[in-house]
Amino acid sequence: MFQLTSALVFILQTLVGLYLLLILLRFVLQLVRANFYNSLSQFIVRATQPLLKPIRRVIPSLWGLDMSSLLLALIVQLALMAVVMLLTYGTTGNPAALLVWALIGLVGLLLKIFYFSMIINVILSWVAPDSRSPVAELTYQISEPVLAPFRRIVPNLGGLDISPILAFLLITCIQQYVLPPIAISVGMPGVLYQLI
Repeated sequence: MFQLTSALVFILQTLVGLYLLLILLRFVLQLVRANFYNSLSQFIVRATQPLLKPIRRVIPSLWGLDMSSLLLALIVQLALMAVVMLLTYGTTGNPAALLVWALIGLVGLLLKIFYFSMIINVILSWVAPDSRSPVAELTYQISEPVLAPFRRIVPNLGGLDISPILAFLLITCIQQYVLPPIAISVGMPGVLYQLI
C-alpha cells in the first residue's frame, strides 16, 4: 500500500508540478516583459489560459504584476500540498501552515526558474552565441533582469562575463541557507519540502 501511495504522490507531484511551472513562467514572462509573440510564450499562454481566464475577470494586475497568475499558482500549490499531505499523512494539516508552506514552495520554484534560465542562457551563449531560437530569446529575457545588477557591479573582463557566477551563488545561497531554515521553522514536513 505504501508503494502505491508513493507512486501516486510522485505522479501527482510531477504532473501538477509541470502545470505549476507553466503558471509561474507566465507570471515571470509578464514580470520581465518578455516577447509574448515567441512560440514558447504562446504555448505557455494557451496552456494556462483556461484556468486563468475566469480569475482575470476578478483579479486585476497591480503595479505591473500579473496577480491572477500568481493567485492561480498559489491555489495550485496549495491544492498539491494538501493532496500530498492527505495521501501521505491522512490529513491536510493546519490551513494557515499550509498557506505558508505553499508560499515557500512558490519562492523556491521561482528561484529555480531564474537559475535554470541562466544555465540555459550561458550554455547557449557558448554553443550558439547568435541563436535566434525561441528558447534562446526567452531564457535571455528571463535571466537578463537578474544578471543586470551584477553586471553593474562587476567590471567587464575582456569579453568574459562572470555575472552569472555571482547570480548562481546568490540563488544557491537562498535555496540552501535561507529557505530550508524558514521551512523548518514553520514545521514543513519532509514530503512537502521535496516540492521546493
